[in-house]
Amino acid sequence: MDRRLGHEWDEWNGRPLPGGGDFSAAPGLFFRYAALTLVAATAAVAVLLYLVGPRLAALWSPLPKTLWIALGVLAGLKALYLSLVTGSYYSGKNMLPERLLERGPYLKLMNYTSLIARAFGKRDWVEHAAIDIYNALAVRRGRKVGKGELLVLIPRCLSKQALDGVLEIAGRYEVPVFVATRGQLARRVIRERRPRAVVAVACERDMMTGLRDVAGKLPVLGLTMQLPNGPCRDAAIDLQQMETWVKGWVGASPR
Repeated sequence: MDRRLGHEWDEWNGRPLPGGGDFSAAPGLFFRYAALTLVAATAAVAVLLYLVGPRLAALWSPLPKTLWIALGVLAGLKALYLSLVTGSYYSGKNMLPERLLERGPYLKLMNYTSLIARAFGKRDWVEHAAIDIYNALAVRRGRKVGKGELLVLIPRCLSKQALDGVLEIAGRYEVPVFVATRGQLARRVIRERRPRAVVAVACERDMMTGLRDVAGKLPVLGLTMQLPNGPCRDAAIDLQQMETWVKGWVGASPR
């Protein structure tokens, strides 16, 4: 499904955003909500199994017990996975391959956790923490690509200062830049240019959907924005962080 970038903010009431639109949060916030998400999912399945257990027993008497055991094993695997993600982040060493970490189940965990965080009014902060963790895990892979193999994707809502800064960085490192207005356009330019890596700029809400769509297929680093004037207008970014990522990926000195 195509989506207009910024559509996640359609319910915005026009008032200033908390913290001037800066949703920076400690990584621990995500891990706490991720644990809550896994507990809630397990509890929901347990309630369902409790309710339908008698009917399942009528079909085959050992079935409910078998399913309870399977649920216990699954819960244990979930806890183990979250422990490995947490350990990977805080130890500074990824304990799982990327297909089982930042380009695999972690993407789904981010999105499910976002749903739980939304119910508590903490969506943007939890998403920011989740994206920071994702970036830290991805950067550690030490991937290198050619200048023409890296693509920088930016939204049209950047402030003039931020846009000029992005273009300057892209020009100095000779990497292409594309301004995306819709999710479909972003996916199309990726298909046409076939980059080996992407640096994407977006707010937390759009970044979550973008990572879900793309990060499983090719390496992505996601730079979130500050929204001092509300969503989709005059957004600011950390240009130093962008240059660090671009330089790290292309492995070259600026022109």
